[in-house]
Order: sequence, then C-alpha cells, then structure tokens
Amino acid sequence: MPAPLAVTSGDPSGIGPELAARIARDGAPAPMVWIGDPRHLPEGTRWQAVDSPAQPVPEGVLAVLPLTFAAPALPGRPDPANAAGTIAAIERAVALVQAGQCSAVVTAPINKKALKDGAGFAFPGHTEFLAHLAGGAEVVMMLACPELRVVPVTIHIPLAEVPRALTPDLLSRSIEITHAALKRDFGLAEPRLALAGLNPHAGEGGAMGREELDFIAPLIRRYQEAGMQITGPLPADTMFHPAARARYDAALCMYHDQALIPIKTIDFAGGVNVTLGLPFVRTSPDHGTAYDIAGRGLADPASMRAAMVMAWDMALART
Repeated sequence: MPAPLAVTSGDPSGIGPELAARIARDGAPAPMVWIGDPRHLPEGTRWQAVDSPAQPVPEGVLAVLPLTFAAPALPGRPDPANAAGTIAAIERAVALVQAGQCSAVVTAPINKKALKDGAGFAFPGHTEFLAHLAGGAEVVMMLACPELRVVPVTIHIPLAEVPRALTPDLLSRSIEITHAALKRDFGLAEPRLALAGLNPHAGEGGAMGREELDFIAPLIRRYQEAGMQITGPLPADTMFHPAARARYDAALCMYHDQALIPIKTIDFAGGVNVTLGLPFVRTSPDHGTAYDIAGRGLADPASMRAAMVMAWDMALART
C-alpha cells in the first residue's frame, strides 16, 4: 500500500485547514498527514502530532506534522506574516514524497499576493513552484473529474496573447506530457487524446484563422503516423457533450477558459487540479482560498476529497 498523502495547510486564513479537519473527522478516503500549524485548525478539531507520516492515529483524528507559523490566522484575512510558513509546508510535503515517506502531495489553496508580499514568492503559483522543487521539470496542468479531463495548453495569460504563446513546440510538449501521464498515472495503456482548435469552428478551413491549418493539424498527423490515438483539431463547441466525451480520455484545449468552462459546468464542486510531468504525484482542489466563507463551517469538502482520492489512485498506479 502506498505511504500516506502529504496534505499542505495552504493559506491558513482560507478554508484549507477546516477542509482537512472535516475530512479527517468524517473519514479520510486515504491515509493522510496534515502539514501546518495546529493553531490554525478550527476550534474543537481532534488532532494528534506525529513524528512521521506513518505513525498511526485513532479513527477520526487528524494526523499533524506540526510546522510553526509566525502568526495566528484570522479567517478571511490573509496575513503576509504567514507566507514563509505556507511555503515551508509545501517544501516539506515535497521533501517527504521525495524521501518515500509520503506517496503524493495534496495542496490546499494559497494566496499568491500574500506569499509575494510576505516572502518574496517569485512564482506565478503552485504549479511553477512545484516544478522548481522538482529540479525544473516540464509540467502541464490538468483539470479532472470522473466525466472529463482537460488540459489548457496556455494558462494564465490574456486572451490577446494566446495566439503568440501557442507555438508548435508548446503544443507538442503538452501532448507528450499528457500522453505519458495518462499511461503512468491513470493506467491507460493506449490513451486517446482530442485537440480543440484555437479558432471558432476550428478555423473553418482557414476562413476564421489559420493556426489549425498551419501547425495544429500537421502536428496531429505526425503523432497519428507515430501510432498515437489523437484526433482534431475539433470545434470546441461540439467537444464536450456526453457522446463526444466518450471518444477521448483527455481533451487538450488552446486556452484557459476553453478548458475550464466545460469542466466547471460538468462538475463545479468535484473538479481536481493535477500537475502532470512531475516525478511525484500532486493534486489540489479546483477552488481558491474562499475567504468569504472561511471559518464559518460552510466550505464544501467535495473537491479536496476528490483531490485526495485521485492522488491515492495515481500513487497506486505508480506502485
């Protein structure tokens, strides 16, 4: 059986600590250890400090690897003083996985501005920081739920910059990383990929843009000739109904909203963010810190629970 999951605290003023506490209370879907400051857990949380992730705790008790943060946490009010602790929790989780003491990293949401203000955090987000901790691995972001897996080839950039950023090299690397991860982490012997077009109606033969003709379709043909099961470029507006989804295992989309709108429509509460291409498994819930409801007992644990289930399944696939 894989080692326990390493679950980070995330921003302690957000909903991360209360989600971990609630999941442990209700019965975690996999062995887990929480990395953070116990002061930031909700009042009444049943928790126990452990010396190692493998140390057993009673049912319904949250196993905690204590990490002292600089300040208390006020729900909904991020404090840059806790930035260094938030970063240290991520670093410790990665170190535990790299040492074989944990099987996967599950990260709670962070606030990039608070990390930058409080600790000079130089990365756009979790994904880039984890790639750095992994020695500069090339990574791809996937959003996944039971009904759909999507990969945005370009991510957090203005829409006007997408055509320039969408290069044949970037698209090729995204295809190859996704294909390899579906085999290694999801147990698919012959993954089926579908590529969306960039333009409406996938360019409509060049009438609405030439990217499909100039490099997307030729790249697809190259992979088809090499034996990969890959189709496209497909009009994005017809890719995500049930019959279409049944024809592929993952859809590669050309920009952020093209990928995230369908998955958030299909499963808003249960989507999981997966980083493909790392030498270790990493998942996270597909939501933010939710400061507006933090500390009020209203946070839905569905996405965090789904992230833990997926991390455990991926860890099993790697064993």
